[in-house]
Amino acid sequence: MDRRVIVVANRLPVKWDSAATRWETSPGGLVSALTPILRASEGSWVGWSGVSDEEFEPFEHEGIEQVPIHLSDDQYRAFYVGFCNGTLWPLYHDAIRPPEFHRHTWRPYVEVNRIFADRTAEVATDDDIVWVQDYQLQLVPRMLREADVGHRIGFYLHIPFPPVELFSTLPWRAQVLNGLLGSDVIAFQSRSSRSNFARAARRLAGAEGSSSRLEYQGRTIELQVSPIGIDAEAFALLGNDRATRERAAQIRADLGDPEVVVLGVDRLDYTKGIDLRIKALETLLERRPDLVGKVAFVQVAVPSREDVEQYRIIREDIERLVGRVNGSFGEVGRPPIHYLHRSLPIEELAAYYRAADVMLVTPLRDGMNLVAKEYVAIHHRPPGVLVLSEFAGAAEQFGAALLVNPYDTDGLTSMLEWATRIDAEERSRRMRRLWRSVRDHDVFWWAERCLAPLRG
Repeated sequence: MDRRVIVVANRLPVKWDSAATRWETSPGGLVSALTPILRASEGSWVGWSGVSDEEFEPFEHEGIEQVPIHLSDDQYRAFYVGFCNGTLWPLYHDAIRPPEFHRHTWRPYVEVNRIFADRTAEVATDDDIVWVQDYQLQLVPRMLREADVGHRIGFYLHIPFPPVELFSTLPWRAQVLNGLLGSDVIAFQSRSSRSNFARAARRLAGAEGSSSRLEYQGRTIELQVSPIGIDAEAFALLGNDRATRERAAQIRADLGDPEVVVLGVDRLDYTKGIDLRIKALETLLERRPDLVGKVAFVQVAVPSREDVEQYRIIREDIERLVGRVNGSFGEVGRPPIHYLHRSLPIEELAAYYRAADVMLVTPLRDGMNLVAKEYVAIHHRPPGVLVLSEFAGAAEQFGAALLVNPYDTDGLTSMLEWATRIDAEERSRRMRRLWRSVRDHDVFWWAERCLAPLRG
């Protein structure tokens, strides 16, 4: 029988519906992939309940034990809004925005990691596999090891790990590295992130070894590259569903039946490069006025961290850009940019994917970017065109995409122009290769790949 798996993540895989007074499963590939594994091993999921003013006892939901973490509103804001999003998020995304280094947010980060570790220690046994998720909980592996919790401890970093020259600016770099090196296996989205971490561990923590295996304090830590995937077959079926195809046709009609529909789907975040792609479209229309009215660009910007001032500024900047381009090139009823500042249900999002001839995924830095994989799964037949930033983790798998440097406005403009006129044979050849990668390395492959060395 498999060892029991304990997942430790910032959030539970369920959310509290206060109106209905019940828990509902959160959507997403991670939950879909881990649910059968946790069910089969009679495992548990430890995470924040998402509710600051109410404590919940452990409960079972769809065959999995849920272990809620309680955080006060002050703890949440200092830990998550302060250190996670003010310090770690920008630092790990190549300091696109300057990270903030504050002792008053570092202390709550340590405190909350201790809360997670202590709660995990209450439910885990010596025979359990403990699998810790992402940058919010980087201190937990060391805390669990010092408490002698679990048979094996794994850690998965969903975002990039920065070059050592950037990471070394973190005042608490030694504590973070020591925390991560409490793991038996640390897995990353890309080879570059794994190499960056290995260099940082050797230079700043005194570890020895290679990019795949480190020796630290008498222990061996395996470093793994395991790019996360999606439920490829489920997305492919959704894309080919009759309702999806009919809705996609309606979307194109609502856009005025343009020759080419270009789509961007992103959280409204400064790492996503939304402003730069809008400027590239503006440049294209300036150079090619014959494309005005023939190309329609839809940008779905999912609201994100709206309680953070910097994110409100980003929204204002992007909306100002959209207004400028539409004012310069739009006609009554036919703007070149259609901007949606909201999240879309998966069925509606699938229809937009299906309607789009060209998908722009141009983050300035991204751990993976599953939007690129979702588009491929839905639009591989008939084949669409994927324009992908070389700074997205997906670029390591997606050599057949049209790779671009999102900082290069002229290069992005030229790539966008080519994407609108690429011939059918080239489009099919590239999309076949992309689909094979998405299908063969789906989210279930990812989960098994990560857990296999922890079961040893």
